[in-house]
Amino acid sequence: MIFRQLFDPQSSTYSYLLADERSREAILIDPVFEQARRDRALLAELNLKLTHTLETHVHADHVTGAWLLKQRLGNRIALAAAGGAQGADLLLAHGERVSFGARYVEARETPGHTNGCMTYVLDDESMAFTGDALLIRGCGRTDFQQGSARTLYRSVHSQIFTLPPGCLLYPGHDYRGLTVTSVDEERRLNPRLGQGIGEGDFAGYMNNLGLPHPKQIDVAVPANLKCGRMDETPAQFDEPTWAPLTFTFAGIWEITPQGLEEVANEVQVLDVRETNEYQGPLGHIAHAKLIPLGELTARGGELNKEKPVVAVCRSGARSAQACVILQRAGFKDVANLAGGMLRWRGEGLAVAGGRQ
Repeated sequence: MIFRQLFDPQSSTYSYLLADERSREAILIDPVFEQARRDRALLAELNLKLTHTLETHVHADHVTGAWLLKQRLGNRIALAAAGGAQGADLLLAHGERVSFGARYVEARETPGHTNGCMTYVLDDESMAFTGDALLIRGCGRTDFQQGSARTLYRSVHSQIFTLPPGCLLYPGHDYRGLTVTSVDEERRLNPRLGQGIGEGDFAGYMNNLGLPHPKQIDVAVPANLKCGRMDETPAQFDEPTWAPLTFTFAGIWEITPQGLEEVANEVQVLDVRETNEYQGPLGHIAHAKLIPLGELTARGGELNKEKPVVAVCRSGARSAQACVILQRAGFKDVANLAGGMLRWRGEGLAVAGGRQ
C-alpha cells in the first residue's frame, strides 16, 4: 500500500492519501481546499487515480477540498450520513466500507466532537484515522456542532481503544508537530481519556475548557455542509491559461519544451545560468534574457511583471529556485522549463550558439 501524510500549515490539518499499489486506486481523507492543487500534483506524480475523498466530520477550522477535487478529477465524495452535509455521493453508516483496489477502510461512528464524526480503520487494523475524535494526547472539543463530552468518551473507548494495541492512530490535527500515536499509547498516556479516567471526570474537564470558537467557523461550516462547494471558485485556484502547464508536488508550475516552443513569442524566457554556460556547448534559447541566479533578486526589475516568465537553466533545478524568487517578488505568471536545456536540446529544439 502507498501511504502519505500531508499537512496544511494554516489550519494545522492532516490529510491522508492511501492507495493500492497494484490497481493505483486511491482515497484521500480530510482534503483541504487550499491544498487541492498540491494533492492533485501528488496523485499525478505517483500515477494514482483518486476514487473517493472521505471526511472525518464537518470541519469548523478549514474548508474541505472534496468538491474542488471532484470538479477536477471526477472522484466521489464520502462522509457520515449523520453529518448533515449535502452533495455527497456516498453517505456512510457505521460499519460500511470504502474500497480502493484490493484494500478498504471501515467507517466507525465516533460522535462526540460533532454528531457526524467518523473514524476510518484500515482493513488489517494496522492504522486508523481518527479525525478530531482522538488527537495525540488529547481530543477534539465538545462545545459546539452537537458536541457531547459523554458521547465522545464512549465513542473513543468503544470504537478506538478496542483496536489492537499496536494500531497506529493518525489524528485530524496537531499543533505541536506530532504526527502519529498508537492505541496502546493513548490508552495509557492520554491525559483526558487514558487509563483510570472515568466518564464523569472527562465530562467535567471538557465542559470547562472555555475555548474561543475557531476563527474560520462562520466560513468553514456552511461551506462544508455543501462538501466544500463554492458558488464561485476563488481566482487563485483557477488554472493558468497562458501556457500548457503542470503543477508539481514541489509547488512549482512547469512547462515542457514543446509547450514553451508554442508560446515562446508570448513569454519572457529567463536563463539563470552563468555567462559561460549561456555561451557554452548547450547554447541557449533564442532571445532568452540572461540573469544568473545569484543576481536575480537584485535584477528582477529588468523583467516585466505583466508578461509571463519561463525560467531556464541546465537541468531545471536552479530555474525552479528562480521561480520561487520571482513569485516572492510579486510575479504571478511564472513557470519552470522541465528538464532545462538538457531536455530542450535532447528533444532536438533550436538553440542559439552552442555545439550544433
